[in-house]
Amino acid sequence: MPKEKNYKWKLGLFAVAALVVAIAAIYYIGKQKNKFGSVLHISALFNSVSGLKIGSNVRLGGIDVGTVDGIALVTDTSVQVEMIIQKKAQKFIKKDAKASISSEGLMGDKVIAIVAGTAGQSPVREGDTIGSLKPIETDQIIASLKVSADNASVITGNLADITSRINSGKGALGKLLKDTSLSSNISTTMKNLKKSSEGLSENMEAAKHNFLLRGYFRKKDKEKKKQEEEAKKKQEEEQKSKEKDKKN
Repeated sequence: MPKEKNYKWKLGLFAVAALVVAIAAIYYIGKQKNKFGSVLHISALFNSVSGLKIGSNVRLGGIDVGTVDGIALVTDTSVQVEMIIQKKAQKFIKKDAKASISSEGLMGDKVIAIVAGTAGQSPVREGDTIGSLKPIETDQIIASLKVSADNASVITGNLADITSRINSGKGALGKLLKDTSLSSNISTTMKNLKKSSEGLSENMEAAKHNFLLRGYFRKKDKEKKKQEEEAKKKQEEEQKSKEKDKKN
C-alpha cells in the first residue's frame, strides 16, 4: 500500500508539472502571436500575396509588431490581409501608412512590412484598412538576373571572339599588331614625312634669302607687321573706350 500511494503521488505531481508546462507554452506561443494582451486589428488589400501565410510576422521599422491573422480573397484581383498589431505600436502607424510584402532574405519567408506614414497624420484605429504597395515577386527578380546573366554571357563570347581574331592577325587591328612589315612601313612613312617637313622649312628659309624672291617676302613681312599694328591700335582704342565708360 505505501508503495502504491507513493506511485500515485508521483503520478499526480508529474501531471501537475505537465499541465503547468503546457499552460506556459500556450501563453508563450499566444503572446508571440499576439493572442494575449492589448492588440489592434487592421487590414490591407493586395493584388497578390503569394508565399504569405497566417502567422507571418508584421514589421514596423524592422521590428516585429504583429502577425497576420487572416487571408481572404475579396475579388479575382484583390486579397484582404487581416493583421493583429500590438497596441503600443498603434501611435506610430498613421492613416496614410502603407503595407508591403517582402521576404526575409532572397528566398526567406514572407513578411508584412509597414511604412509608418506622415508624422502629422492621426494614428490608425480598430478595423481600419491601410494602403498597400505592389510586391516585387521573387520570380521577377530571378528572371531579371537570368536576362542579365545571358547578356553578360553574349558580351563575354563576343569579346573572346574579337580577341581570338586579333591574336590570329585578322582584321585591321590584328594585321597592325601581327604584320611586322606593315608596322615597319608606317614607321618609314612617318620618318619620310618628318624629313620632308624639315626639307620644306629649309627651302622656305633659302627662298627668303634669294634676291629674286626677297622683295616678295619683305612685302609679306610689312603686311604682317601692319596687321599687327592695326590690331594693337584697335585693342588700345577699345581699352580706352572701356575706361571712359567706367568713368562716366
